[in-house]
Amino acid sequence: MSNTPVQREFFLDSIRAWLMILGIPFHISLIYSTHQWHINSVTPSLWLTIFNDFIHAFRMQVFFVISGYFSWMLYLRYNRKRWWVLRTERVAVPMLASIPLLTLPQFFLLQHLSGENRRWGSFTLYQKYNTLVWELISHLWFLLVLVILTTLGLVLFQRIKRGKGFSWIFPDPETLTLGKLSVIFLLLGLSYAALRRLIFIFAPQILSDGLFNFTIMQPLFYLPFFLLGALAFKYPLLKARFIHPHVGCWAGSLVGVAAYMLNQHYGSGDKWLYETDSVITMLLGVWMVNVVFSFGHTLLNSHSPRVTYFVNASLFIYLVHHPLTLIFGGFIMPHIASNTLGFLAGMVFVMSIAIMLYEIHLRIPVLRFLFSGKPQRKCNTVTV
Repeated sequence: MSNTPVQREFFLDSIRAWLMILGIPFHISLIYSTHQWHINSVTPSLWLTIFNDFIHAFRMQVFFVISGYFSWMLYLRYNRKRWWVLRTERVAVPMLASIPLLTLPQFFLLQHLSGENRRWGSFTLYQKYNTLVWELISHLWFLLVLVILTTLGLVLFQRIKRGKGFSWIFPDPETLTLGKLSVIFLLLGLSYAALRRLIFIFAPQILSDGLFNFTIMQPLFYLPFFLLGALAFKYPLLKARFIHPHVGCWAGSLVGVAAYMLNQHYGSGDKWLYETDSVITMLLGVWMVNVVFSFGHTLLNSHSPRVTYFVNASLFIYLVHHPLTLIFGGFIMPHIASNTLGFLAGMVFVMSIAIMLYEIHLRIPVLRFLFSGKPQRKCNTVTV
């Protein structure tokens, strides 16, 4: 346990808040994209489809790097048990609270709006269970993955602390260049793709199982990013490579985003779409860490009360935005002819109500605990 103060990483706080809040334009643009979702506009928009693909291509990879970074920082501050309890509470409590308060009502709302699961009465017991897993975890999946990665961190972080590290994945982190990291994440992407293909060949039915995807496949994919974030905190030279712009990463990111979009729209789920996607997004993720960190370090590395507000509010806003987006899509979107105007109206509708609900919940102690995972002091402070 260490009480040594750590200099505030304002740009990482800002990036994390932005990545969380980007879930709002992501889901609103999904309504107007060519992708099939719960609710879609009659005529899709090309620019909103491109915008939606761009956000989805890299957002969560960078988010899990930041999560690993802050997780390791707090790991050095507390003993292992206390660390695990604090980190788990801050993600598990909001996740568990959101299921009965948000995603369960959302499940019934979707049945009314889009007629989903209208054959519920004819479902087998397993089909009902699996449908509920997919629908109730829904956009909360990353919180479940964080609980799993935090639990794995009890063992993995101890290896890092003892200096054993993971030489079979990240040999000598201080000397890792972005080129070497690119090769590593390319190999990781290929390995993940090979695993998924083997499952597809020998046990394809489990790939449609929600619990298997949320507890096995997703944590496996994001674990390298989580560990990379922890190593970036431990090894300043590695972190420095991410916060200084790298021409190769910026150029590679453009190519990677284009490849991601082409695969999404021309790939086939029965062939290699998902395997190709894992290779592209694994490699794109590490490049975009450099793009986002260097951009954020240049423009966002300063204290701002407004940014602090959204850092504190970002998780709550993300949690409530999904049902608000569905309400907008079901009741308001059909009455707006222009896709662009509809998207902007959706942003105003969701953000304004989400902020209003955030302010209300701050004044109700039990809600403050349920949606933050910790008791709130009278004086608000930025938390990680």
